Amino acid sequence: MKYFIIVFALLLNFSVMAQNKEQDTTTAKKIVLDEVLVSAVRVTQESPVTFSNLTKEELQPRNLGQDIPVLLNFLPAVVSTSDAGAGIGYTGIRVRGSDATRVNVTINGIPYNDSESHGTFWVNLPDFASSTEDLQLQRGVGTSTNGAGAFGASLNILTDATSEEAYGQIASSFGSFNTFRSNLKFSTGLLNDHVEISGRLSRITSDGYIDRASSELDSYFLQGSYVDDNTLIKAIIFGGHEITYQSWFGIDAETLASDRTFNPAGQYTDEAGNVQFYDREEDNYKQNHFQLHWNETLTPNWRTSLSLHYTKGRGYFEQFREDDDFETYGFTPLIVNGELINTTDLIRRRWLDNEFYGTVFSANYEKDAFKVILGGGYNIYEGDHFGEVIWARYASNSMIRDRYYDDNSRKTDFNFFGKLYYDLTAKWRLFGDLQYRNVGYTANGEETGIVDDTFNFFNPKMGVTYDLNTNNNLYFSFAVANREPNRNDYENGSPKPETLYDFELGWRYISPSVQLNSNLYYMRYKDQLVLTGELNDVGAPLRANVGDSFRLGLEIDAQISLGQKFELQPNIALSSNKNIDFVFQRDGVLQDLGNTNISFSPEIVFGNRFTFKPFRELSMSLLTKYVGEQYMGNIDSEGSLLEDYTQTDFNIQYVIETNSFIKSIVINGLVNNIFNAKYVSNGYFFTYDDDFTNPGNIVTIEGAGYYPQATINFLLGATLNF
Repeated sequence: MKYFIIVFALLLNFSVMAQNKEQDTTTAKKIVLDEVLVSAVRVTQESPVTFSNLTKEELQPRNLGQDIPVLLNFLPAVVSTSDAGAGIGYTGIRVRGSDATRVNVTINGIPYNDSESHGTFWVNLPDFASSTEDLQLQRGVGTSTNGAGAFGASLNILTDATSEEAYGQIASSFGSFNTFRSNLKFSTGLLNDHVEISGRLSRITSDGYIDRASSELDSYFLQGSYVDDNTLIKAIIFGGHEITYQSWFGIDAETLASDRTFNPAGQYTDEAGNVQFYDREEDNYKQNHFQLHWNETLTPNWRTSLSLHYTKGRGYFEQFREDDDFETYGFTPLIVNGELINTTDLIRRRWLDNEFYGTVFSANYEKDAFKVILGGGYNIYEGDHFGEVIWARYASNSMIRDRYYDDNSRKTDFNFFGKLYYDLTAKWRLFGDLQYRNVGYTANGEETGIVDDTFNFFNPKMGVTYDLNTNNNLYFSFAVANREPNRNDYENGSPKPETLYDFELGWRYISPSVQLNSNLYYMRYKDQLVLTGELNDVGAPLRANVGDSFRLGLEIDAQISLGQKFELQPNIALSSNKNIDFVFQRDGVLQDLGNTNISFSPEIVFGNRFTFKPFRELSMSLLTKYVGEQYMGNIDSEGSLLEDYTQTDFNIQYVIETNSFIKSIVINGLVNNIFNAKYVSNGYFFTYDDDFTNPGNIVTIEGAGYYPQATINFLLGATLNF
């Protein structure tokens, strides 16, 4: 079936090429062909889906080297965080309380989430915002897309559009914590009206706010395009190489109060009893992406899109281990000077070597009251996991390049969907979306965590939109989503798939000076995989099935023009997020805690951007984010409470137009956390049972860790446009 669909899509495109030669292209419907890359997974104001859009023009003033999650921080219901504290290196995003493993990310319609962990590692694509044309964040289930199902949101990224005019661009920025960013962009423009080549090279370095949380990041983007009235073909190559000193351990409350930038990563005690820090406690990972897109306008009513992709990733996490057990590495105990030795100091590397490849495709038909989209994808992930000891004080019987574990895994993901938009009347519009998805896991070994498993999911969605008048519309939708466990869920003993029933009711108002979006949502889960608050041995958050749970919320965002010079963009998200009849073993006894708060789900998230444009070339913005208190666990323990915080940034942009070889000079400034707040945006929480102080009397011990974010800091940059 899946191979038939792929071949059918290819034949369909070939047949269309022949048809187009016989058509009068001057009468063909004109569309922006670049948008076809994402049209199968995106929505518009006519859809009963809750979403926000950001264009490259809106991203540009703040784009000074920080990752995409940080640039999205001021969108509704979004909370972003940074391990290194300053938005460079490892960063994360949560939407409606759902963590990054539950946010479906696609780049030009191609899945980006890691197939095993479901995470999105933006550190592998540094400065990617500089190659982003626009993006759409759909909250809730959204529409059918490629990759793992969306349980909090979908983020659809469109990379640089084809440029008709040639250009060159040199950008550089610097700032706090020895942060430097430089990039070079170019485009040939359309050569012979059909062919364009464009690209980008970037380098970012930063010491980070947290001690030794340094980043050395290189990336590139290269695109070749062929375009005519009916055809767009794009070959895109992009990737990155990151070397990042780890900062995922966090710190306890006492250290937070006394030394908030302290980083325990790499800490050990030398033979003289002195505390040292290993200088290579770091990630070293490369990832390269290859995409080939072919979009065709068949007739004024038919469009097709076919994409092939391949991703290669390879790298390791290097770590100093003090007094580690021989048994872990298959070492044989030694007798040294008459003493039995079965532990050693050592340095190890834990490797990932993976490939991800496949195809996605769609066909769009639009005529009169009907719009139909048929699409899908078939993707394969193959990953090797292995560990090496590169130095040991006592190496026992080991040999060079021995692997103390050597595992592999494979995942297949096939989906097919059909979407229908139908204008029932001039005011009523119906929407239907059906998706079938098949997921297969095959793996060996404890390090991969996964055993052979197969899932078949059916994900229906439906909705209705009603236009009250030219300024107002209402929408209602209901969607079902199913999602497979990830690798860590298997390791953690929670391998059940989860199911979500998502209800969305919204109102949109548009006028020349005011745009308003509001929506109510109710998300009811079965076997939701929520964050437990704990981390595994490489800093990844652990999840567990919690039975029944729900998220109920109200979201409002607006864009208000106050004359010609002032603009206000407030948003607020109010929510209640509960585990129903949550059961937990405390003090050795299984207890029903009733309804508890879902971890990392604040009840209020508020954002605002106030912009002042005294004249066309100058823009100044004050951006504010408030995140209410949230629990880092699911048992409502006061020890797991993360305090509320407010962050305010100041952003300025000044454009100097010239009449020379340099067309313009753009100067950007960003002062993050301008009021110097000492806040924490993320952390972890753990419990364990202990009876050593009083045998027979089990006591549950709690602990927490925190990731402090940077106090006041700045970035300043300049861009030369040619």
